[in-house]
Amino acid sequence: MKTQKNAVVSHALYGKRQNSEKNMSELLEGFLEYARYELNFSPQTIRKYGKNLEYFIRDIGDKPVEQYEVQEFVHLKKIMMDRGNCETTIAGLVYAVRSFMLYCKNFLKLDVIQTKQIRPPKRVKREVIFLTKEEIEALIDTIDVKKWNGFRFRVLVEVLLGTGMRIGEVLSLNRKDIDWEKREAKIVGKGNKERTVFFTERCLNWLSKWLESRKDDHEAIFITRMAKPTRLDRNDIWRFFARHRKLARIDKKLTPHVLRHTVATNLVFNGCPIVHVKEILGHERLDTTCKYYLGVDKEKAKRAHKKFLNFVD
Repeated sequence: MKTQKNAVVSHALYGKRQNSEKNMSELLEGFLEYARYELNFSPQTIRKYGKNLEYFIRDIGDKPVEQYEVQEFVHLKKIMMDRGNCETTIAGLVYAVRSFMLYCKNFLKLDVIQTKQIRPPKRVKREVIFLTKEEIEALIDTIDVKKWNGFRFRVLVEVLLGTGMRIGEVLSLNRKDIDWEKREAKIVGKGNKERTVFFTERCLNWLSKWLESRKDDHEAIFITRMAKPTRLDRNDIWRFFARHRKLARIDKKLTPHVLRHTVATNLVFNGCPIVHVKEILGHERLDTTCKYYLGVDKEKAKRAHKKFLNFVD
């Protein structure tokens, strides 16, 4: 019995030695598999973490994970800030590396840096960016739906504005997901949580036209224009937003997430209860919704300040 126990300990130590000799890149596949099936991360999160860890290796270098030091994470932030990356992008990469290091420490039993030493940058709270009705009309007017790419982009914009979904959720949509009669779909959103999203009638009309025009049988709603289509990737769409922002002469940042903010603020301005806004957006916590969207209308807040704040009888 004692011999068997010693053999198990010896095997564990041998496995640890084997992993400690491997560079970060050699452990990535095992980590992503662990994150998918043990931590239950969504496929979108897995892809994002994989890309971020590749960027880390590119900027800092590929070496045994036990050799990374805290100074290198400080240097990483400098590199990314010099490159013009925002706090959110930097934080996303930092969280991916932290999860990877926790996997190395707790699962592989490697002597890696303490994750509490790997800190994301402090996020500065900024005003929510959203489009006005006039800006939405200007954007839509620049899209040429007679062209295949233009048609697809128009439908993408209509879905973003008609549901409030995140871009990853929209791009993961399949034909079979949509219940046309109920005007809704069940999706797997952030945190690998299933939720129901709702479609406006206008949004479904554009989706219907789009699918009727398709000659392929690919399951994805949004596909690339190839002989053998593939699911559209978020990296394929940024140039369309950049181009049409210029064409529409919109003097604001224009991204899928700005359209999500546009949906939320439109709901709030029209008197939608904040708890319903939370459900529509798929926020897990009500305070997340409140933090972003309560008090977003500065003019109404100013009028309320004038009307209700009075210390004199």
